[in-house]
Amino acid sequence: MTLVDINAKIPNNVDLAGDRKLQRALESWQPKFIKWWEELGPVAHKTDPVYLRTAISVGKEGWANFDYVSMPDYRWGVFLSEPEPDRKIAFGDHKGEAVWQEVPGEFRADLRRLIVVQGDTEPASVEQQRHLCLTAPSLYDMRNLFQVNVEEGRHLWAMVYLLHGHFGRDGRDEADEMLERHSGDPDNPRILGAFNEETPDWLSFYMFTYFTDRDGKYQLASLRESAFDPLSRTCEFMLKEEAHHMFVGATGVGRVVQRTIELMRE
Repeated sequence: MTLVDINAKIPNNVDLAGDRKLQRALESWQPKFIKWWEELGPVAHKTDPVYLRTAISVGKEGWANFDYVSMPDYRWGVFLSEPEPDRKIAFGDHKGEAVWQEVPGEFRADLRRLIVVQGDTEPASVEQQRHLCLTAPSLYDMRNLFQVNVEEGRHLWAMVYLLHGHFGRDGRDEADEMLERHSGDPDNPRILGAFNEETPDWLSFYMFTYFTDRDGKYQLASLRESAFDPLSRTCEFMLKEEAHHMFVGATGVGRVVQRTIELMRE
């Protein structure tokens, strides 16, 4: 079982303390992330206590803590699911071989691109949804919005860890650029077009979490099958958090449909 350092500056179960170079690199990126969150995260309730779920482990006995926390003080961490003993590559030319713990040179560019595209979507959705807290239909909905937002931030951290840990200077540059691109920016937009569209109202948000996050689930599920084991284990844990995002969409759309039917019957 991997050990969790929950009290570290960056909570993690990847032994950052044992790799001081990587630890320093991520700790130097952390203020850039906080600055991005303050400038392009939710526009209101920035310092109000919010009842949030925070990842603290990856085990089946309980992986999250629920408590009131101010969003800038949220403990964004790096967590990979438990390694699968003797895991083998499941398909392709390398089927049956041991999974890779480091990136093979011939697949370096392709894997980096996959990680960057996935990582770029995470802060993009936060930027798209940053004004919704001003028009939340209920405190319940606002809390769900903020939960989705902070976990998208943690998913960005998950991809940044892989870039810093396995792709050298190129990875560090890519991590910085994910904070420099912005949703809808005419000069430096997000990579995928869907993440440059506006999310102007709550029906759009429900549809986003119903459909786009569901698409994201299948994207993460496909990356979970990767022969690059750190990426596979990262996505395995992200899928646990992603389930709530789809729940927000499904129940939100369901409530809209239910209320519409009630009004039509009046």
